[in-house]
Amino acid sequence: MCTFAVFLYSMFMKHRLSLLLKYLSFVLLVAMLATSCVPQKKIKYLQKEQAKDTTSFFSNKRDVEYKVQPKDNLYIRVFSLDEKAFIFFNKQSGTSSYNDYANDASIYLNSYSVTPEGYIDFPIVGKVYVRDLNVDQIKSMIQQLINEYLKETNVVVKVVNFRITLVGEVSRPGIFTIYKDDINIFEALSMAGDMTEFANRSKVALIRQTKGGSRVQYLDLTSDDILNSDFYYLQPSDIIYVMPLGYKRWGLGTTFPWAIVLASVSTTLLLINYFSK
Repeated sequence: MCTFAVFLYSMFMKHRLSLLLKYLSFVLLVAMLATSCVPQKKIKYLQKEQAKDTTSFFSNKRDVEYKVQPKDNLYIRVFSLDEKAFIFFNKQSGTSSYNDYANDASIYLNSYSVTPEGYIDFPIVGKVYVRDLNVDQIKSMIQQLINEYLKETNVVVKVVNFRITLVGEVSRPGIFTIYKDDINIFEALSMAGDMTEFANRSKVALIRQTKGGSRVQYLDLTSDDILNSDFYYLQPSDIIYVMPLGYKRWGLGTTFPWAIVLASVSTTLLLINYFSK
């Protein structure tokens, strides 16, 4: 009778262990699928709040007229048929070739730094106040000043410190130089290879330098309201920080060693089953 009881107990334990193995395997499989797949709603850009919304036009403040601030650097060149005039009004001699300005370092070294008071020191003309002026206004003002000395000249003005920084959940984080007058946030993200699968697209931090300090603005790129935002277009020195989703912070993303965990649990249960016979 005791032997039969032991036999029944042994069969019960084996059956219970088998059920436990199946249960744990199922739980691990569900957990792996749940945390390795990101819902489409968290990945898609420019979603509409209501399915009936058919809005196709969005108005935003396209502030391409960036206001020059202290510590900015301006690339200014005066072109003239008179070689002597070129020498006077430009930092390098008239024998300089185009290659002298073909890289960022050369352009920076041959640019004009805006002082904390808002001035640049331009040859012959002297100090010119440029703070809170856009590029076109500075170009027009310098052109008028130079016309007092020479005719038949053409002035070119560019902001050479238009750089943006992208960090966080992007494919290629880094500092990017912008060779155009304006750039929107989607263009900037494409330069960094777009966001990763586990980026929190509904809370992207835009850090912008202001006169009083740094301002942080959180943007929801999953909503098409971003197209109406004043922060849709970026400014020089903007920093974009793409935050990770919650379960990426806990290490449950694609890099989590699910295969190793499953193999370890299965092996442990099989050994327990073997030695319990």
